[in-house]
Amino acid sequence: MSETSGYAVYLFPQAIEALGGAIQPYLQTGPAGPFVPCREVDTGGAFIEMVLEGRAPDGQAVDLELMVPGNMVRMIVSARSDTEFGFYQRHRPGAVILEPGMPPVPEGPAAPVD
Repeated sequence: MSETSGYAVYLFPQAIEALGGAIQPYLQTGPAGPFVPCREVDTGGAFIEMVLEGRAPDGQAVDLELMVPGNMVRMIVSARSDTEFGFYQRHRPGAVILEPGMPPVPEGPAAPVD
């Protein structure tokens, strides 16, 4: 993905084949294969809803909403650093394991990184 924030939605190869030419204008190719670059993703229903940035024939910026069945999506990668993503508390430092079998480092204020 060329932009610094957003999502890359990877579809299963069978999904790309089933969608055919309809999905082709929205796909970009990267090192991990074809993906749909989008600004927003909603995974709350049976369909994965994606908001893409596009251009109208007159050159004006438009928001495109693309929806595909959830079972067509292989993976969603977040490239956002300014918003929350996932299912854990952002304000609590995570446990760090130094080596397999060693106990985690006690929780507390995070040490500054040089």
